[in-house]
Amino acid sequence: MAAPDFSHHVALVTGANHGIGAAAARALARQGAAVVLAYLRLRDDVDPEIPAAYATMRRSTADDVVTAIAGNGGRAIAVEADLTDADAPARLFDAAETAFGPVDILVNNASGWRQDTFAAAANDRLGRALAPITVASIDANLGVDARAAALLIAEFARRHIKRNATWGRIVGMTSGGPNGFPEEASYGAAKAAQENYTMTAATELADYGITANIVHPPITDTGWITDAVREFVASNPDHTHIATPDEVGTVIAWLCSDQARLVTGNVIRLR
Repeated sequence: MAAPDFSHHVALVTGANHGIGAAAARALARQGAAVVLAYLRLRDDVDPEIPAAYATMRRSTADDVVTAIAGNGGRAIAVEADLTDADAPARLFDAAETAFGPVDILVNNASGWRQDTFAAAANDRLGRALAPITVASIDANLGVDARAAALLIAEFARRHIKRNATWGRIVGMTSGGPNGFPEEASYGAAKAAQENYTMTAATELADYGITANIVHPPITDTGWITDAVREFVASNPDHTHIATPDEVGTVIAWLCSDQARLVTGNVIRLR
């Protein structure tokens, strides 16, 4: 089977300065797509149970990813954007169209992840700092993972329909499970909302040639993995192994290919 060819496609990947977003951007670019890497430099509170390198990556730009893509002959630009700003989706699509042309691949990877809980615990089962649910923790999670993802899908659909396009791909990211997401309550709720928005898009936009799917990755080593996490994965029957960002990025790229044209409206759980 021939490798996917994205040479005539433009992708917008959010949260692309590190981790799964950067890996998805690299995977799409390797197969010819022009990629817009949206990112936001984040400064986290110091948590001794989370490797310092993870915080470093979260506050970095996407310039190194762009350089790596260009070094392999690919096309990419980086655009910093706060996705909680309602005007950000339009600005990102405008930047993509100016640089490369209309976006026909949207990867909703960015997250406003912040742990919170209904319980009274100060730390989660892995020793990481835990805080009660507040307006701020709800807004941080839902503002990016749900609200921004929906607005990006809406902007994607509006422009796609306006130009009478017939091919499009949407891929989102989720986490949690049927029992919610204990110790990451608002994050799990936000991901559930994104799932619902994406499944709706799969149905409503199918007649316009758009597929829409959600990827549920396994625990992925984006820089935050510790020995405690490895022990948790090894002892928990719900988990098989710790993935690399590139493994997940490869699946995202495949879902954007013509080979996956019959795959839509699915939550694809990786193990």
